[in-house]
Amino acid sequence: MDSAGQDINLNSPNKGLLSDSMTDVPVDTGVAARTPAIEGLTEAEEEELRAELTKVEEEIVTLRQVLAAKERHCGELKRRLGLSTLGGLKQNLSRSWHDVQVSNAYVKTSEKLGEWNEKVTQSDLYKKTQETLSQAGQKTSAALSTVGSAISRKLGDMRNSATFKSFEDRVGTIKSKVVGDRENGTDNLPSSAGSGDKPLSDPAPF
Repeated sequence: MDSAGQDINLNSPNKGLLSDSMTDVPVDTGVAARTPAIEGLTEAEEEELRAELTKVEEEIVTLRQVLAAKERHCGELKRRLGLSTLGGLKQNLSRSWHDVQVSNAYVKTSEKLGEWNEKVTQSDLYKKTQETLSQAGQKTSAALSTVGSAISRKLGDMRNSATFKSFEDRVGTIKSKVVGDRENGTDNLPSSAGSGDKPLSDPAPF
């Protein structure tokens, strides 16, 4: 007897007997394997669409293979012509940037930024801020000019003062004295101690 069909409870009077609730459920393999048709399409239309989808996918694979072969051929031609990869990259970037500039999104964004800039520059807040900065710059320049003029006038007053002239005269006197002593020392060398004004005698001959 199959143990799977026995009652688990060994004390049950029905042990060893199959349960009455267990019945075989027939399975229709054809119904399970068949995919239900999409709502609004007949089976013929569905089959036609699936066939077309398979054909398009095969064409995509073929085009990818052709594109890969063309890219390899293009790389070989560039290599033979001596064109570097960096040059090609720059060319691609330039072309991509040109495409971006002529794109509708870029043009619309540029126009929108231009409108915002015009609105900002024409606003009262921007004008007041610009006027305030201009006035602050003018005040700063005037203050610096006033300070420079005051310093120049103060220096002029100092040069014209009696104290500065006296100091300048003293410096000139000291300079003249130093220069004169230097010139006298060069022309008239002092005699040695104890010799007086007598000329030096010639050394005795051997």
